[in-house]
Amino acid sequence: MALVGAWLFSWLFVERLSKALAPRLSDNAGLGLLIPMVFGMALLVIWEVVTRGANVPPVLLPAPSMIGAQLANSAPILWADFVQTFIKSVLPGYAIGCLSGLVVAILVDRSPFLKAGLLPIGNFMSALPIIGIAPIMVMWFGFDWQSKAAVVVAMTFFPMLVNTVAGLNASSAIERDLMATYAADYWQTLMKLRLPAAGPFIFNALKINSTLALIGAIVAEFFGTPIVGMGFRISTGVGRLAIDLVWAEIAVAAVAGSAFYGVIALIERGVTFWHPSVRGGRA
Repeated sequence: MALVGAWLFSWLFVERLSKALAPRLSDNAGLGLLIPMVFGMALLVIWEVVTRGANVPPVLLPAPSMIGAQLANSAPILWADFVQTFIKSVLPGYAIGCLSGLVVAILVDRSPFLKAGLLPIGNFMSALPIIGIAPIMVMWFGFDWQSKAAVVVAMTFFPMLVNTVAGLNASSAIERDLMATYAADYWQTLMKLRLPAAGPFIFNALKINSTLALIGAIVAEFFGTPIVGMGFRISTGVGRLAIDLVWAEIAVAAVAGSAFYGVIALIERGVTFWHPSVRGGRA
């Protein structure tokens, strides 16, 4: 009953806090983090109380305090896994996949043949399961970070391609006619009108890929990797029933993915400040 009462109190507190801060959330981005932080802390407290009070075996679900202790005790191991997975695999694969998708989208936009032939293939490739692609990439590129980066490239290329092609068609016919009256050629129209208009679509793909890249690298490490990496540690931790270490790796991956997404979102706000989605719909 005390736990239920604490949960209801937390829910009511967050609800009242949301209503009180709602008028100022659009002007102060920092306040927007307060509500999820309070709600997340309430979830952690309930998690701790349930696992401790019900004597849940740690092999099934460790308490947050146990995961926090494992984070502190295994910091060097977690850092080495983070460097191997995120720095060496995710970032290079993300950069190559997104940049190549953007370049190919511009080429596709210039060619009706490629637009009709490549986009359906792109949609088909996006539906391929990563669990089928990862072992093939490991066979092609070896067990080190190159194969994981190749999986990330395969996962991020087509979302960028499809979103960019859609964004390049976002400008209206009136705007393109205006550029034609100024005697603008294709590249001038592309750089001054169509690419800026495609900015929200491009950043949407970048944000989607920021999470797909980390998932792809971790799953690819299940199929072969040096004795380091988030996916390697998760798979071996489950085999050794070191579930607290597995949850510590999951926490590191969640924080890294959220931070990566947040950086892309901040860059988007600075680049596409003119778009109604960033300005909150204000004229």
